[in-house]
Amino acid sequence: MKTPGATEFVPEGADLTQLRRAACGCRGCDLYRHATQTVFGAGPETADAVLIGEQPGDQEDVVGQPFVGPAGRLLDRALAEVDIDRDAVYLTNAVKHFKFVERGKRRIHKQPGRTEVVACSAWLTAELGLVRPRLVVCLGAIAAQAVLGASFKVSTRRGQVIDATDYRVIATVHPSSVLRAPDRAAAYEAFVADLRTVRAQLGKSAAAR
Repeated sequence: MKTPGATEFVPEGADLTQLRRAACGCRGCDLYRHATQTVFGAGPETADAVLIGEQPGDQEDVVGQPFVGPAGRLLDRALAEVDIDRDAVYLTNAVKHFKFVERGKRRIHKQPGRTEVVACSAWLTAELGLVRPRLVVCLGAIAAQAVLGASFKVSTRRGQVIDATDYRVIATVHPSSVLRAPDRAAAYEAFVADLRTVRAQLGKSAAAR
């Protein structure tokens, strides 16, 4: 059965608090059926930078906040290293529900499909419309393609500053890929190098310490 998409669940004229509340009732795709809860974005509505990931993971699904699991802790470390205050940026995901497969008692991340990304896009559009960031940082291919189109390749354009209509965009890898990398130290340094470009673009804005 075709999913309706999130558009009909997004209230007009809502602020972030109202959007977050409305997202709890989203039935725009089938992911809500098995996830614990909607995991909406978090951070100040006045943020100069929005960081977008793929989807919540297992711990995010339980806690209800983005980037609180192992990938989030690595992101925190990297942000601190380049002197970006996590509390001054807005963190969200392209998809707001955890997609997984069960293996015994464990829930294993499963990449969302393009249909689910498109179905959830109305929430991301609403978030970006309210925050109105100067810079959007896409963490991983799913996030980058949600913002820049399905043909975008992080592998060929990571770390580059791209001018979009309402903001600039920098795409890099998702921090979870650093954790899975055969050479984690090298992958982390490359990730930090991309975040240094983010820091340079933000200058002396509120996202910097």
